[in-house]
Amino acid sequence: MNILLFSIIVGLAAALVIFPISSNKKPVKKEKKNNLTGAMIGIVICTIPVIFVFYYITNLDRNFSSIWILAIIVTAIGAFFATGKERLIKVVLFLISLIVGIYFLSAGLFNADEKYQASKMIEKTEIESFDENETPASVPPKFARNKMRKSFGQVPNTSFYELGNLQIQKVDGKYVYIAPVEFSGLFKWWNGEVTPGYFTLSATDSSANPKFIKSEMSYTPSSYFNKNVERHMRSSFPEYIFYGDPQLEIDDDGKPFYIRSYGEFISARNGFKVEGIVVTDPENGNTKKYLIKDIPAFIDGAVSPETVSLQNSYFGNYVHGFLNSKFGKKDVKLPSDEGTEANVSPIFDENGDMFYFTDFTSPKEGVDSMLGYSLTDARTGKATYYTGNLEESYMDSEGALEIIEKKFIEKKWDGEMPVLYNFYGEASWLTPVLDSNGFLQNYFIVSAANPEISVYANTPNAAIKQYKTALQRGGGSVDGTSNAEEKQISGNVLRVYKEKVGDYTIVSFLLNNRKSYIVSSESNPLAIYLKEQDKVNVTYQNTGEAFLPVTKIEIDGLE
Repeated sequence: MNILLFSIIVGLAAALVIFPISSNKKPVKKEKKNNLTGAMIGIVICTIPVIFVFYYITNLDRNFSSIWILAIIVTAIGAFFATGKERLIKVVLFLISLIVGIYFLSAGLFNADEKYQASKMIEKTEIESFDENETPASVPPKFARNKMRKSFGQVPNTSFYELGNLQIQKVDGKYVYIAPVEFSGLFKWWNGEVTPGYFTLSATDSSANPKFIKSEMSYTPSSYFNKNVERHMRSSFPEYIFYGDPQLEIDDDGKPFYIRSYGEFISARNGFKVEGIVVTDPENGNTKKYLIKDIPAFIDGAVSPETVSLQNSYFGNYVHGFLNSKFGKKDVKLPSDEGTEANVSPIFDENGDMFYFTDFTSPKEGVDSMLGYSLTDARTGKATYYTGNLEESYMDSEGALEIIEKKFIEKKWDGEMPVLYNFYGEASWLTPVLDSNGFLQNYFIVSAANPEISVYANTPNAAIKQYKTALQRGGGSVDGTSNAEEKQISGNVLRVYKEKVGDYTIVSFLLNNRKSYIVSSESNPLAIYLKEQDKVNVTYQNTGEAFLPVTKIEIDGLE
């Protein structure tokens, strides 16, 4: 409903309730009737602008349920000034509006089960192993923002603008950070009228430089009045329930669009469940809506990170209702606040689909063990909760950050954006490490189940390769579930090096093809008998590393 029409309807209704229609004293003069008419008109004139300004400033949905506070105030004033039977009627109206208000305010106490059911997740044990030949999108947002700010000289009329919100997405098959150029104030908007474009930066290559893409935008979050994109979306869909900030999405041709999630309340005016998105072309203001199942293919983050964070809270807190979330806290698990966007971290799977990652920890203070973690599909909102290996205790994201802080305590380096991966069958935290100025220094990997196993390197792939060796030297078994090609070779052993690690022996050996291999006695017990001049048949993963991981070894004469 148009905001002016809505204000007129609500304003007239409020004026009728406030104005005392009947009176104990009969009017004796025509002038008194005129005064009453004038008073009625005066109330209408005062009420309509107040309602218009309130809804314009707050950008609240224009459903009649949103006026419940106003209804309580108006009916209370109307009952106070009324007399006789009219007072009785308006007192009843006041009581009804009060009951409705109490219902709206208390809905959160009674709809916890509905919230939990709406956010319920599929449960699995562990995510699939990460393909070591891929590069994780692991450039931290803080570092990306620093690089973009240093490249801001590419923007024309630089003094008019500032860098907008940063987010990650896939554009034309590549993982990139996107940040729009925004107005830096009212007068800059007044003079500039349009923003000139946006920045892109690789999310996988820390050595890449930002690129400024020219694309003029009139409807933006930093524009004012009816050119503000949130207000424009509200004007197009006045009754919709929005949740989360507008986000910039880029199609494969480089054209930008602003999107925002919409949905419905769980009950009363409490809670939120996503249904679709509204898409606005920032150049001309054309606005469309899409149900979740119909969203365009180029949009990665249809479900806002704020919505996912809310769903995680429902799932973790309300497993046994509202009271249990506050007092007993049986089976309660708290979502982490270490995410990069509204307490969740966007990541991509092997198919290039975006998910929001969150780990859950115990509500008990001083405990840094992880109870599980979730991945929420950013296009559909469907979530999976991973319990992890129940026989092991996993360290949460906060614990991983504390290890990094202690590791580099003298240099005062800190971790940012910890994400849990399955590297070689081991649940592991991959975390970029930044110095005090926000510059990227290295990538740190630590086992979630065995924190004593950790490595760091200049690139994520180099760290992953070192981590495989660290796992083998730490006595662990390396699960060969990556996409690395498995090969076989036969040859004679030229050199052998054996190292006792815990209950197992790590055997490194050089064949006559001048390539080195590494195997653990945990998976191949007879490897401890390997010696120079032995003839062997080896099955290994062709990962391109200096020491190729062996999955099976046969020694002539011992088989």
